[in-house]
Amino acid sequence: MRKIISSVILFFLFFSAYAQIATISGRVVSKINQEGLPGASVIVDHSTNGTITDVDGKYSLQAPIGKHSITFRMIGMKEKTEPVNLQESENMVVIMMLEDDSKELGVVVVSASKFEQKLEEVTVSMNVIKPSLVEAKNTTTMEDIIDQTPSVSVIDGQANIRGGSGWSYGAGSRVLILVDDLPQLTADAGDVKWNFLPVENLEQIEVIKGAASALYGSSALNGIINVRTAYPKAIPQTRINVYSGFYNTDEKIKLGDSTYNLNWSGSIPQQISGINFLHSRQIKNLDLIVGGNMFFDDGYREGEYENRGRFNCNTRYRFKKIDGLSCGVNLNTMYTEGSLTFIWHDDTTGAYRPFQFPGSSALISGYTTYRTNIDPFITYVGKKGSQWKLRTRYFRTNNLNNTHQESKADFYYSELQYQKRIKEIITLTTGLVASDSKVRSELYNNHEGTNLAFYLQGDLKWQRLILSFGGRIEKNRIDSLSDKLTPVLRAGLNYKLFEGTNLRASFGQGYRYPAIAEKYVTTDLSILHIYPNDSLQSEKSWSAEVGVMQGIKLGRWRGYIDAAAFYTRFNDMIEFTFSQWEKPTIDSLGFHFGVGFKALNIGETEIKGLDISLAGEGELGPLTLSLLAGYTYMVPDQLIYDSSYVKAVDGTLYKGAYLGSDSSNFLKYRYAHLAKADIGIAYKKISIGISCRYNSIMKNVDKLFVDTVFYGPLLTPGVKHYRDERKTGDLIFDARVSYQIIYNAKFAFIVKNVFNYIFMQRPADMQPPRTFTGQLTITF
Repeated sequence: MRKIISSVILFFLFFSAYAQIATISGRVVSKINQEGLPGASVIVDHSTNGTITDVDGKYSLQAPIGKHSITFRMIGMKEKTEPVNLQESENMVVIMMLEDDSKELGVVVVSASKFEQKLEEVTVSMNVIKPSLVEAKNTTTMEDIIDQTPSVSVIDGQANIRGGSGWSYGAGSRVLILVDDLPQLTADAGDVKWNFLPVENLEQIEVIKGAASALYGSSALNGIINVRTAYPKAIPQTRINVYSGFYNTDEKIKLGDSTYNLNWSGSIPQQISGINFLHSRQIKNLDLIVGGNMFFDDGYREGEYENRGRFNCNTRYRFKKIDGLSCGVNLNTMYTEGSLTFIWHDDTTGAYRPFQFPGSSALISGYTTYRTNIDPFITYVGKKGSQWKLRTRYFRTNNLNNTHQESKADFYYSELQYQKRIKEIITLTTGLVASDSKVRSELYNNHEGTNLAFYLQGDLKWQRLILSFGGRIEKNRIDSLSDKLTPVLRAGLNYKLFEGTNLRASFGQGYRYPAIAEKYVTTDLSILHIYPNDSLQSEKSWSAEVGVMQGIKLGRWRGYIDAAAFYTRFNDMIEFTFSQWEKPTIDSLGFHFGVGFKALNIGETEIKGLDISLAGEGELGPLTLSLLAGYTYMVPDQLIYDSSYVKAVDGTLYKGAYLGSDSSNFLKYRYAHLAKADIGIAYKKISIGISCRYNSIMKNVDKLFVDTVFYGPLLTPGVKHYRDERKTGDLIFDARVSYQIIYNAKFAFIVKNVFNYIFMQRPADMQPPRTFTGQLTITF
């Protein structure tokens, strides 16, 4: 009888408890446009009972009947609390509108820890580029805007953060380029194709400075650049951007004792034109974005040109019957044709002409390329702070040309990520990564490579302190050669000292496995040869920094100033070395100098320095002001240096008259000083903007480039002469002005390289002259 009574009592207690549970559901939206806010926290009575909103801003949770307070929180938004009185078995619907928090910087990033954070709370140095600046500067390729970022330089297509890389002519990268967290580096050369990245569809660009291998893998040894694309808003939008311009090369320019006469095209200037387009809309539960561009460039160098067309399509379907589940496929494809040259004829009258031996034709190579990536993905946002992501990519690169350098590369990538938020205090992120590369090439022969990795990171936010700690284990293979299982770690902290003042410190290990191109390439580059080095070893590093970010608020203008001291140490650093690797020979094909490039492990190096950034946007009285500026001082050194020797991977010391650098242990192809600034001012319908970029002289280059006896004058004429006349570095200005014709149409006039400054980026490669462009943007 006792057992029966006890069972009946337990049954009624359970039934009573179940009956006294109510449900709260609804949506969290932005007060500005009433669009859903994904990732917002919804918490009952400041307890552990809570959830986060899905991709549409929807939420649902259960709570006991009675009076409660429901708190709604979102990064960059003002927190709101709503009192409720739940009745038995009730399903209460609460729609909450959140507004921007004017006390915050208003910049939210995801790249630092793979979840949304306020910029001032990350533990590493970051810069953020907004799409308004990309459009204002008539950015035709992502390389242009990345080169405007503080602490970043792009040399011959190679991204360089804080002096971490020099010049390797498109083989291997210490900076990982991502689009929506997916790697954009090619399977063969391990480099990025900047014109393939979608400039017409941007949420923002996030740049992390310093080792990021723990979360992002091998090529993130020096940092990452993450291009985040935008999803459609509630109101459909179509934007068309048409532009046309020309290069100004009709002037004689006096510089030192030399006169530069660079006009080779006569009275008709070389032209540049193109169109970008984008359409985005929500069709019930389907998000759809279609965009692309067409680009036509006559080229500022004689014989060079580029024509290309690109199309992209992003889709996301949000399941109606399964809250928090979404999937989609993103597509980007491009066709390019053109021609290029590698070395100028000389630095004065022939800087825009290709190298040419007397009695022979100019050394120009033509190319046709096809690139396509297809990215299926699935995302599930749970009701208790959990999130699953499966992201995959197929990336095909097909390079065709007339110089026996064809290559076809397939890259397969998949990442399964799980993330759990606990009590808004702890965020755990873990994932598995697998990739496979297949290369069929005249350049590298045929190769296959794989990468397997596991990563785990924890982030703790407790009162004013934020701690981050994570690690990764990774294994790489090319053909039958395999690297050891390699672990890397990272740690960081951020402390809110005062309102608007945050201190931070971080430490991170880096690791990079050589690209197929670095190990196996063998080809001719103009009159030079590129040599393989199949003994090339992985390079490793560690970096540390301390920094402070101070928020600034002037009326309705918000910004920050950020300063950091950094130090990076490399082991077995890989550098391309330009020298004579073989004895000169003569065969049926002609004379071969035995001169060219080879990738070598040069041993231990270090880079130390300081950087400072200033950024912000908002209203100052009747004006709207945007600002992005920065200065970086770097000391990159090779720790063991002898101008006559270069150490090979097997320990052998190569010796020769042209090996090594031309001056000191300062690492080659790097600057000691780098400064960038962009300021935009808008008043009513008129906007103006000015950009400037400064770099000190490239202090050190390979000795062979400046040889005065034989090879320098014969193979790279004018490099030494140019360097002797340019001791102070380069300062380049761009300017723009725009007028809002009607509410949905704007005309802009952009001048790049305003003062027609003649400057060389890397040896024997003169950069574009002054360029005039007119741009019409229509939005509807």
